[in-house]
Amino acid sequence: MHSAFERLYETYHQDLFQFLFYLVKNREHAEDLSQEVYVRVLKNYSSFEGKSSEKTWLFSIAKHVAIDFFRKQSTRKKRILSIFDSQEVDVKDENPLPEEVLLQNEDIQLMYRCLDRCKVEQKMVLLLRFLQSMSISETAASLGWTESKVKTTQHRAMKTLRMEMEAAKEKEGDTA
Repeated sequence: MHSAFERLYETYHQDLFQFLFYLVKNREHAEDLSQEVYVRVLKNYSSFEGKSSEKTWLFSIAKHVAIDFFRKQSTRKKRILSIFDSQEVDVKDENPLPEEVLLQNEDIQLMYRCLDRCKVEQKMVLLLRFLQSMSISETAASLGWTESKVKTTQHRAMKTLRMEMEAAKEKEGDTA
């Protein structure tokens, strides 16, 4: 098991961290979530049946860890709002991407900013398909979806992303 874990870590750690980082937009959270993925891998490696690739299995675990994180964040946000007499307080993280993610190309920077406006499911599909270069079947296996759901979600995500980018460009054009 030890050598299998080291191989998994060496082979996929950078991709796994990158996937989680783009989802949560925070280095410390991404590091914590990566560790949580590896804890689950260590606990469950003996039950890995090999019906999918190890990469697919690993990213499936990462998906569940990220969903758990978002649920906890949502619950925490609701608790904080209730402290303020249930007043509607818009709690948003307006921080730009960390400097290690900044890209030279303005269109790519715009795309990453607009990616945050997609639903979490859409964002996961786009990250797995295009950042991690997974096939539709690998993405479906990682997310526990059918291939048709991946295709539909990808199509809707691309449409949303395109519309958000066009709107942002128009807005930038108005301010220039």
